[in-house]
Amino acid sequence: MPHGGPPRHGIAADTVQDVEIKKFLEWVVAVAVVHRTQIRNILRRGVAGVLLGAAVTWGFQPVASADNGTVTRTALASDTEFTTGGAVELIGRSITLGAGESRHVRARLEATSSTTAVVGMTNAIRCVNSSGVTVGVKSASARNHEGYDTTSYATAGHLPIYADLLFTAPSAGTYRCGLVGSTYSTSGSAYHLTAVAGNTWIEISDTAQVSAGWWQNPSCESADTNGACTYVGGGAADSEAWVFYGDGTPASKWEAHPSARTVDAQANLELTTCPVGTASCASAMQDHPRGENAVVDLRFDFIQLDTTGHACATHQQSSRKTITDDAHHSVSYFAISDIPINSACGTRTFIMRIYVKYVEGQTLKIDGVQSGVTSLTNGIAFNRFS
Repeated sequence: MPHGGPPRHGIAADTVQDVEIKKFLEWVVAVAVVHRTQIRNILRRGVAGVLLGAAVTWGFQPVASADNGTVTRTALASDTEFTTGGAVELIGRSITLGAGESRHVRARLEATSSTTAVVGMTNAIRCVNSSGVTVGVKSASARNHEGYDTTSYATAGHLPIYADLLFTAPSAGTYRCGLVGSTYSTSGSAYHLTAVAGNTWIEISDTAQVSAGWWQNPSCESADTNGACTYVGGGAADSEAWVFYGDGTPASKWEAHPSARTVDAQANLELTTCPVGTASCASAMQDHPRGENAVVDLRFDFIQLDTTGHACATHQQSSRKTITDDAHHSVSYFAISDIPINSACGTRTFIMRIYVKYVEGQTLKIDGVQSGVTSLTNGIAFNRFS
C-alpha cells in the first residue's frame, strides 16, 4: 500500500528478464487445467528443476500444481475496472461440498493502472455461503502498483498478484469462492485499476483435497500498534525469524494420509518494508528513510519427523529477495512437489517452516492475520495418491 494508506499487502512483480520463461510457464498452466497429471509427469523428466527453481528465485508463481487431481479455471471474460470505492468480486464460481470437504482455491489478478502514481492493489480470495456470509478465513496478497509507465514488470504496466486458500466446508452446502480486488491510495481517488481479461482468473480443485493441511502465522495488524508482529532487521528487530515455527504460531504437525504415495507443500510469505513514516509498522522498527529498500535470504523447509520428533528427511527451497520501498509489500512463493514419504523415518508426520534472514536495508515486517479473518502468510500441504 502507499505509505500511510489502508492496511493491505503485496508481492514482487515479474521482472523484464522473466518474460520468455513466464510466457512458457503460462502456456503450461493453461494446458495443465485439463491435463494436470500428464503435465506433472512431463516436467518431472527434465525441465522442471531449472524452470521451477527460476520461478521461485525471480518471484513469480511456480507452475507446479499442488492439487490432488484436476482443477477448473474460470477466467475474467472482459477487462473490468475497480476503484477506491471498495472491494469488488471480479470473478467467482459456486461449488457444492460435503461437510468437512476441502478444495484448493488459487486466484491470479493482473491489473493495469490509469495513473503513474503509486497506489495499493489487493487480490483476496473469499468464500461465502448461500446467505452471502464469509465462511472461514480469507487469503490475500497485495502490492503497490507503481503506475502505467512502470517498465520493471514482465509486461510493462501490468502487475500480477497470486493468492491461495485451502477452503474447508463447515457443513454440507453450496458455497461461492471469488477473487475480490481492491485499490486504495493516500494521494486521491481520481484513478482506477483495470483487471485484465484472460490473465485474471480463479482456479478451484475439482475433487476433495483429502486430509490437506493449512498453516497461517499469528495475528499481525497493519499498523502493529500492539506490537504483536514479527520483524527482521538491523536495528531493534531480530536478525532472523522462523515463520510457522518460532513466531508464536502454535506447533502444527501434519500427518500424511495413510494411502498417500507422496506429498506436496507450498507457502506464501508476505513481507513489508518499514521506512520512517510508514503506517504499516511499529514506530520502533522504522530505521531508515524511504528509498533504502531491503534484502533478505529465505528458506522454505518441509520436514518429515522421526519417532522422537526430530528431523528425519528435510526438503528445502532457498532464494534471496530484494523488496523496494515503492513496492512496500512483497510475497514470496514456495512450492515443492512429489515429496517422498520416507518409511525409514518411522512416522508420516511433517512440519512446515520458513527461515527469514535479514541481509541489509530496511527492517521488514512478517505479515500475519489481519482483523482475525484475513491471512497474508500461509502454507498448504497436499496428499498425492497416484
